[in-house]
Parts: sequence; structure tokens; C-alpha cells
Amino acid sequence: MIVEMKKRSLLVAKGTFEAMRGAERDLIRNLPALARHFDVTMATLQSSKELKKCCQENSITLLKPAIPWHPETGTLATVLNRNLRKSTKAWRSIPSLKQALVETDAVHLVSGDGSFGLIRLVAKKTPLHLHMLEPHRGLYEDVLHRTVDGKLKRNLALTRMALAKAKRDDRRTIIGLLKRPNSRINGNSSYSAEQIRKVYECEAGFIHPSIDFSEFSTEASVEENAAWVELDELPDPPWVTTVGHAGWVKGGWETISMLAGSGIGLVLVGGGVFEEIEALHDHADARGVRLLTPPRLSNLQLTGLMRRSVAIVSLAHGEPFGLTPIEAFAVGTPALFVDEGGFRDSIEDGVNGRLLPRDDPVAWQEALNGALDSDVRKRWASSGRDRITELDLSPDAHARRIARVIEEITEGELSG
Repeated sequence: MIVEMKKRSLLVAKGTFEAMRGAERDLIRNLPALARHFDVTMATLQSSKELKKCCQENSITLLKPAIPWHPETGTLATVLNRNLRKSTKAWRSIPSLKQALVETDAVHLVSGDGSFGLIRLVAKKTPLHLHMLEPHRGLYEDVLHRTVDGKLKRNLALTRMALAKAKRDDRRTIIGLLKRPNSRINGNSSYSAEQIRKVYECEAGFIHPSIDFSEFSTEASVEENAAWVELDELPDPPWVTTVGHAGWVKGGWETISMLAGSGIGLVLVGGGVFEEIEALHDHADARGVRLLTPPRLSNLQLTGLMRRSVAIVSLAHGEPFGLTPIEAFAVGTPALFVDEGGFRDSIEDGVNGRLLPRDDPVAWQEALNGALDSDVRKRWASSGRDRITELDLSPDAHARRIARVIEEITEGELSG
């Protein structure tokens, strides 16, 4: 008689799925694999149709408040650290969450707006893994304190003084978590782990995001083609695609400047503040670059957009990992990225894409020309998929890494 071992229970939590960007797509992609290792319950302060669909298809209980929580934006909210307090209140309002926290064997928390508010509700004896994509950049870097064209919004010294309390609160939260004997923090790349170690003076490893070849196949599916033609506005070829909101940190302004005179347009996916999007359009008009900023795209539409692009590009500042390079590898579109941050974990310059200096427009133009060469595209696509295999970036591998961490910190809790 074969006795099936009972799965450990795991509460997976993330503050919000309001913006379906890389971190949100990655967690949804990994949930089914996690559910094969654990009895998973998902908790969030704001769901999305993609998350709801994933949970329904995989019989995962989804806990959320009756009224979705929205983080406050703006400098005052950051200075007063309002979102930490208000998100904790929102977490407390979720029916059945208190009981789920009592019954779960461990918690896997993914950082983002509202996520840290849950930490104080988790009993100290409960094993807790924080997948921290990056330290709060508004507290520790100046890139979020710049307008869309890179100018400082206000005096930087005064900004740092105003944020001193919020920074102390942030450090207190993370250091408090690390004082638990059964906790662990991982970044999502070697770069983000380095940033975590630097900011919090603590140990941190990393677990890369994942990619599913069935989601990003080398050939367009019937469903993808159908989703593509349903777009309200199709870009005029040729174009490159960049994924990320319209702010300075994602490099949209610099990407437009880089494309000036190339005859290649830009599709910027990720939304943003209306005024910043308008400023990008004005900048593009002045530089003679066609710019399209579509509203939220489905996964199939995003895949179709990437597949039809000359290249996927990014001049983002200090990106912790970046899903778009490996998504570009999977669909066979050249990846041209700035030689900074977590992009270095996946891109091997000249082998499966390009890593380029931020301030070298000639190098970027040469790379764009190379991306138009069909032989180069085929070679990079093959090497890119090999790189995904080499790094073992499947959802199943990701779930195994999480399971290993949970096992290690649970054993620590039992031995303690």
C-alpha cells in the first residue's frame, strides 16, 4: 500500500497585482508549480483577472479584501510611510486570513507595494521567506525622485532628510524579520542580492524569475495571432519594444533619444502617469520617433508584440533582473539592453544579445543594425534559449528552489 505524503501548506502573498508587470507575471507563472509542491493559499490586497484565472484553474484558494487596497502615491505618502500602516490594516480586513496564518506551515512573501504590511501579522514561530526583488528604491536611490526627463524633482539633500524616518522604518522591518530564527531573504538576481546586502547589511541569496517555453513559443500560435489583430492600434513597422512604466527609472526618455534618426519606432508597454506619458510623446515628436503607448496588454498580445519587434530594448536604471531579456530569448527576438544591473545575469554580450554602454549612441545604432540581420537573430535566439536551459529557469525549477528554502527554514524552526 502506497501512502501519499501530505503536502506542507504554504501561504503565498503579494501586496497588489494592480500593475501586471514583470513581478506579477512571474508569480502567476510560478503558482501552478508551487501548487505541485505545497497546498497553496494565495493572499493579496488587490487581485487581477490573470491571478483569479490562475487560482481557479489550479484549485488555489484566493484570499483578498472585500474592497481592493490601493497604495498611496506621492512624496508625502512615502515620507510618512503611510502605506506600511494602511496595508497592515487592509491585510487584517481579509476574511479567513487570520486563520490561514495560524494553520499554514510557512509563508512565501513577494515584495512590492503593500507586501511588508503582512510581516507584522505573521507569528514569529512561522517560517517566513521574503523574495525581495529590490530594496525600496525611493528610499535608497535618487532615480525615483526624477522627472521623466531625468531632472531632479526637488533638492536631493532635503529629500533625503524628509525620508529619514521612512528609511529607519524600512530597515527596522527587514532587520526585525531577520531576527526570526526561521526566516530568509532572497533577491531575484546576483545584482539585487548585492543591493540587499549593501542596504540592510545582511545575508541574501537570490532566486531568479522563471520562463515557460509553452507561454513564449518560437512560433506564433493561432490564439496569439487572433489576440494580436484585436489590438485597438497596431504599431507601424519597424519598431522596438520596451517594457516598463513611463518614469525615468525605466529609461523610456533615453530610449527615444537613442532611436532618433534610426527610422525605427518605439512601443512602450507598462503605462504610467498621464503627464509623463504625454511628455514622452512630446519628446518623441521632437526627435522624430514614432511612439505608441498601448494600454494594458494580455499575455498573448505582449508575446505577439515582442515577436514582431526588431528588438526588445531597455535603458532601465538598476533593473534588479528584468524578465524581458529571457522573454525575448524565448520568442526569438534580439535583446539589446544597457550593461547595468541584473541584465548581466541572463545576457552574454554578443552571444545571445547585447549589453551596451548607456551613453554610446553609435554602439546602440550598430546593435540595432545587427538585430535586423536574420542570421544574427537566429543565432542569438538559439543561444538565448540555451541560456534559459543553462540557468534552469523553468517554473518547476523555481518552485523546487522555493521548496528547498522553505524546508531549510522549517527545519531551523523545528530544531529551535
